[in-house]
Amino acid sequence: MGNSSLRLKLLALFGVLALLLTACGGDTTDTTEAAAPDTTEAAAPDTTDAAAPDTTEAAPGEPIKIGMLTDLTSTFAPWGVHVRDGMLMAAEEINAAGGVDGRMVEIVEADSQNDADASAEALERLIEDGVVAVGGIISSGVAVPTAALAEELQMPLFMVKGGSDAVLTQDSRYSFRTCLPAAPMDADPVLQYAEEQSLAKVGAIVADYAWGQAMKSALETTFEGSDIEIQIEVAPVPPDTDFTPYMRALTDFGSEMIVATGHPPGGGPIVVLSQDYLDVPVTGSWNPLSLVVGNLEQAAVDRYADFGCADYFSDDYQEMAKRYLAFSDLTFMEDDAVAGHGIVTMVADAVGAVGDDPVAIAEYLHGQTYNLEGYAHETSWTEWGEMAAAQPLLVLITAGPAPEGLNEAGDWWVEELVRSDPLEPYVP
Repeated sequence: MGNSSLRLKLLALFGVLALLLTACGGDTTDTTEAAAPDTTEAAAPDTTDAAAPDTTEAAPGEPIKIGMLTDLTSTFAPWGVHVRDGMLMAAEEINAAGGVDGRMVEIVEADSQNDADASAEALERLIEDGVVAVGGIISSGVAVPTAALAEELQMPLFMVKGGSDAVLTQDSRYSFRTCLPAAPMDADPVLQYAEEQSLAKVGAIVADYAWGQAMKSALETTFEGSDIEIQIEVAPVPPDTDFTPYMRALTDFGSEMIVATGHPPGGGPIVVLSQDYLDVPVTGSWNPLSLVVGNLEQAAVDRYADFGCADYFSDDYQEMAKRYLAFSDLTFMEDDAVAGHGIVTMVADAVGAVGDDPVAIAEYLHGQTYNLEGYAHETSWTEWGEMAAAQPLLVLITAGPAPEGLNEAGDWWVEELVRSDPLEPYVP
């Protein structure tokens, strides 16, 4: 495929996806849903206003209901289907081992539709159906209002992505991040990689909207006082954006790395265009790796780098990924699936310790530190629900070959570029 036709394809693709992971969500877009293993029941379609969760202790044989609220049919479905299957697999494995004190785990599904109102209604339905916790939020446009409602209704809620710094407040006690940290924390791994590689100049292209400006501020603050020069170009969003002037500016600057994390909709076109200008890594914005390689094809190899909370190189990730590919119709275990699996694992542990009371579950979780299967770092939280010791992994797409049994999406694999030091939690 020629560069020009691939650029046109990517401009359309990334414009439609509107990968606003850490910004304000974006408009709803229809996306085909991947098939799921049939092991759950859907949430009841009642839209009556929910009262606070019933904290009555469940009978010994009753199932433990855990809500799954994620995007299954809209913009973030490529993320959400992995969350879903990770949660389903964890439930199946817990149940196969006898459940929690003999009680089976049941995942109750709800589609966020990448819509704030629909997500709020879905959260209320899940609570009415008797869930003890809810996990799976992807976009910030859903995370901000849904977390506020979860605080009001005292229901533990887990974000997988949704890195807006407005999701949590200092009064948050029921909202928890599990994979993507708050946006102001995302520049630290970039500086760490640049310093470890002894780079002198780093270039960045950020979008001219809230997330891009937030990333611009984070990069400026983080690089201030370092020995590394940084040049930041602010560009409009696709599909009308020609990134050529910005790439030429970074080429003239002598960039030894391009940070496209602050321009999610332009990530694909920037990677492709960079082939004509700079042979350097281009960082993305916490995208599913199989989605990126599937659309960028060879342009991604040895060029596209991205962050994640999964440790693709650990024995426990690799063992779990083989189970996942046997369980799911999906072809690669993304970090979203690792996070989904971890959410169910932690909630089941909490129920075994303190029972079905959502308030007690949230209090219990705040006192725990988990070494979750497949994760790149320990999972624990600040008082307000930010990850207390996040250590994102920055990896580069390579030609592979992938270790046997770990990638049905192709023969590509990943190379570790940097394992972040523990990030200082963002204080709202």
